[in-house]
Amino acid sequence: MAQNKIPSSVLFCCDHNAIRSPMAEGMMKKFYGRAAYVQSAGVKNDMEVDGFAIAVCDEIGVHLAAHRSRSFDEMQDWGDDLSQFDLIVALSPASQRVALEMTRCAHLEIEYWPIMDPTGLAEGREARLAAYRQTRDQIETRMLDRFGPPMPAED
Repeated sequence: MAQNKIPSSVLFCCDHNAIRSPMAEGMMKKFYGRAAYVQSAGVKNDMEVDGFAIAVCDEIGVHLAAHRSRSFDEMQDWGDDLSQFDLIVALSPASQRVALEMTRCAHLEIEYWPIMDPTGLAEGREARLAAYRQTRDQIETRMLDRFGPPMPAED
């Protein structure tokens, strides 16, 4: 696939900003550096970043431990207007609905990537890690298809 232009600003969103959208934000920053301003948010902010998400992202050099979950409402309270993003990538149906509602008057692109929610899919540590790796890998595949190969790391 031909490399697509990387938008200057991207917002990834999901239900709680605890698993999928922090993974996507971290991967985007690692793969494309400062090519884009990248943030993530959830419909709700009622959870901390998931420990399994932190673990499987650490495996690929993406560090999520310092990520602080935030909601769409908090973003607006802090002055981040959703309409200022060039692209919003919704990783869950609920976040897609909210993003469409909150930006219906704005001219921006909203994409839906159907990424699996790994919570509650497996019993036991190894099986749960495998489910989270599958989610991480789905995000990585979509990201590389959409934005092209990672850029060389900046010094």
